Amino acid sequence: MNWKKSRWAAFKPLFALVIFVFSGFISGDNGAMPVPNGINNMLFYVQRSLNKNTIIYQLNLNDKNELNEAEPIKIFWKNYATNGTVEPLNYVQKKYAYGIESFLSDKEKKIYTFHFVSYKKQLLYLAKTSDKKYHVFSYFGSKLIVVQRVYVQINGGSFWTPRVKYIEVSGTDPVKNEPVTEKIVIEK
Repeated sequence: MNWKKSRWAAFKPLFALVIFVFSGFISGDNGAMPVPNGINNMLFYVQRSLNKNTIIYQLNLNDKNELNEAEPIKIFWKNYATNGTVEPLNYVQKKYAYGIESFLSDKEKKIYTFHFVSYKKQLLYLAKTSDKKYHVFSYFGSKLIVVQRVYVQINGGSFWTPRVKYIEVSGTDPVKNEPVTEKIVIEK
């Protein structure tokens, strides 16, 4: 089986939902994408080419400034297409697209393993590093990346079959402490 076709088959359900769940937001121009700032404990964010709205994944701390072990990551929208408001994910977005499922995989080190509800094959890890802060790690291709941004380039298509050209994961190489980007080409 062709790797690119099988890779797209795995990602296709996610991107069909991406098109659907964003339909409630006003489309913006596809110019430079905003970089979220001023968001305490932001772990990473997801953007796509159809508008500037951004999904933020934030460390979820309780009143004592400790990690909420039942729900370690909080997820919400930053609606850049209109007025920059912060909005919760709706039910469909949370249950079928951008929500996550997580579990404590190492109780001693407090490492959480999670995945997007729409793509269970890509495991990500929430772990505290030597800087005493939590970060999100995952392997993309053969590279371990401290994930900071995920970008999805969509070029047309339809509601059920969007034409995803590529996915780009940006972050830092945890060993070299250098910026790294891994691009997964879906369609040529």
